[in-house]
Amino acid sequence: MAYFKQFGGKVTAGEREKYSRSPNWDGRRFTNLEETTMDVSLSKIPGLLHKQMTGASGRMPERPIPVESFDRQAFLEDSPVPKAIWYGHSVLMLRIGGMNILIDPMFGPNASPIAPFPTRRFSEHTLDIIGQLPDIDLMLLSHDHYDHLDYESLRRLRPKIREFFTALGAARHLRAWGISDTRIREFDWWDQADLGPLRITFTPSRHFSGRGISDRARSLWGGWALHVPGHSVYFSGDGGYGNHFREVGNRLGPFDFAFMECGQYYHLWHAIHMYPEESIQAALDAGVRTTMPVHWGAFSLAFHPWDEPVERFSAAATDHLSFILPRPGDIFTLDENYGNRAWWV
Repeated sequence: MAYFKQFGGKVTAGEREKYSRSPNWDGRRFTNLEETTMDVSLSKIPGLLHKQMTGASGRMPERPIPVESFDRQAFLEDSPVPKAIWYGHSVLMLRIGGMNILIDPMFGPNASPIAPFPTRRFSEHTLDIIGQLPDIDLMLLSHDHYDHLDYESLRRLRPKIREFFTALGAARHLRAWGISDTRIREFDWWDQADLGPLRITFTPSRHFSGRGISDRARSLWGGWALHVPGHSVYFSGDGGYGNHFREVGNRLGPFDFAFMECGQYYHLWHAIHMYPEESIQAALDAGVRTTMPVHWGAFSLAFHPWDEPVERFSAAATDHLSFILPRPGDIFTLDENYGNRAWWV
């Protein structure tokens, strides 16, 4: 039953009618702001599958990556600066404006739950982290791919989370998993909402969506900008490099801190995932003061060595951008310089 639950909700006539009111819906699917294609034809799939199964050298760490235990007192105590915890890939727990915010909660052990072979997480027992977490004021979901939205994670998180903000169309999965509509709000690009002192904006990215064969691009994708008095934070979401980063900066920046996608890239899908050097340029375009690479450190979804994203990012960013590289599970403030010790070596 859990296998079928992973697919989430189906696109209904009512969903399509709602999508038709979005300027980003072309009548059949959601579209990017600029032309975006992937060079993955049917003829190339057998070769990619073979490479996925046989070309594993360097794509997994030699031993499981440890995750620091959750320190409730340290996380919840008052701080003049927002705090965060990174749990690998794009899973982030933020303490900002006196609220607990969870982003893209994929704590599960497998990023390919419906595929014939698994994509195993680099860390063990990460679903158990959910039991350590405090009540969560808000969950932000950037898009519905399995490496960002996991059924078992949501099943365990459901009683802890007060509200859910999702990309337009992704709410159907939450409803299928028993979450009430009264707790969910969907966002088109540039939609805003206020939650206490926090202003949240859904921002464009250059990507796609879908959890099955028939729902590709039937929900939106994007990033999140968070503003409280005195502080601004940007989460880029998944996506290739494009003009939208400069527009985000012009409309909503500059930003004190940003979590930038950096990992799972390959030349055949370069349009939807940035190379590390592009992640740095995207942060500069958006007017970011300090940044951190995410979308790495948990799963191997491309063919590069597992630690290549952070190595390339840190080498290229040194002369251009302030950045930090905390360990999974560490609590850090969004103005802190960790000295960027290479904990992954």
